[in-house]
Amino acid sequence: MADLMEMLREGLPSEAVVTDPDVMGSYANDMASFCEAGTPAVVVLPRSVEQVQHVMRTATALRVPVVPQGARTGLSGAANASDGCIVLSLIKMDRILEINPVDRIAVVEPGVVNAVLSRAVAEHGLYYPPDPSSWEECTIGGNIGTASGGLCCVKYGVTAEYVLGLDVVLADGQLLKTGRRTAKGVAGYDMTRLFVGSEGSLGIVVRAVLALKPAPPQQLVLAAEFPSTAAASDAICKIMESGHTPSLLELMDRTSVHAVNTMTNMGLPDSTEALLLAGFDTPDPAADLAAVGELCTAAGATEVVPAETAAESDLLLQARRQTLPALEAVKGVTMIDDVCVPRSQLGTMIDGVAAIAEKYGLTIGVVAHAGDGNTHPTVCFDPSDPDETRRARESFDEIMALGLELGGTITGEHGVGVLKREWLARELGPVGVELQRGIKQVFDPLGLLNPGKLFV
Repeated sequence: MADLMEMLREGLPSEAVVTDPDVMGSYANDMASFCEAGTPAVVVLPRSVEQVQHVMRTATALRVPVVPQGARTGLSGAANASDGCIVLSLIKMDRILEINPVDRIAVVEPGVVNAVLSRAVAEHGLYYPPDPSSWEECTIGGNIGTASGGLCCVKYGVTAEYVLGLDVVLADGQLLKTGRRTAKGVAGYDMTRLFVGSEGSLGIVVRAVLALKPAPPQQLVLAAEFPSTAAASDAICKIMESGHTPSLLELMDRTSVHAVNTMTNMGLPDSTEALLLAGFDTPDPAADLAAVGELCTAAGATEVVPAETAAESDLLLQARRQTLPALEAVKGVTMIDDVCVPRSQLGTMIDGVAAIAEKYGLTIGVVAHAGDGNTHPTVCFDPSDPDETRRARESFDEIMALGLELGGTITGEHGVGVLKREWLARELGPVGVELQRGIKQVFDPLGLLNPGKLFV
């Protein structure tokens, strides 16, 4: 331990090396439930690429594991500390290095907060689409590590589609540059995509070149109430089949609607079994909303409410934004899944979750990025009740099994981390796991980077 501290301080300012147990405790874990976390030996907060390289050279020399972290808003335990590790927090590397309106790129450090970048590029008439629900807190480095999504994915895609190039500090301290600044480029293997979603297990992202888009017109939103999940799912299928490209397409099940009503008194009808929210940022969003409204009515919607202004749109979206706080209020603790299924299986998935909730005697609300089939079943439970906690964990596993049975994946945007290690092996199969372990071995032969994540 003394050697570790001495070597770290040789290349880091004193304030960048944290050993106070109480402070280190706040860096021990992210926001996931049911994920073990260890006690770090030290927390380091570098401000430069060279300092990150020094940390990794020290870790390699002393064979000390390193757990990279962003804002710790993740929901899979990917940022959880392991016993005796170096927690490498990148939140102090928070500079926007360049915004280029001609090339439509931004160059940023990993600690830049998503919302800060979004507002900065907006001043240039540009748009950075990935928008996780924690966008006011989460960092670009964390978004890259977990391949984050968001509400706008149905039209604009996920983080991976906006990462053009990376600077990555490898396990031994070498600096690797991947990708490009150009709009096109196919030179060699796509190393950049390999790092996106790798959860810090292959290297430490210290700089990113991100693609930007022209700022779209103001979004308008429609809300449609349905008497059944099947009717809402039918509407979603018809919207996508008809060729519409909404900027937002979100679904709330009856449990989520009831929870929001209870907490906010929004006055949504008790008969609402599903609430669909559709948004368009096209040149004529009112016309698109009208067309989608007709499809919703034809599918059985009991009420369709299109917004006429941005302010009205924000009001309609309040129910969706309040879902997690409302579900947390049910029991105080939630475990959020993110199983993604084909759009055509969305109704079956939501009905299946309802059956699982009934089987285990639990409250499980589902909200979904309906346009891309990404569901967020949220299990509410009392952690002081051992039996309820056990049922919560078992229901979580059944939900993931259901997603795989329907042709889906165990995670659409939250990542694997600690929470889903066993399920990753089931999804990939033995050949897939062996190849991925081989990739890990190439980049991290000593197994120092984020040990215990992704693989059992």
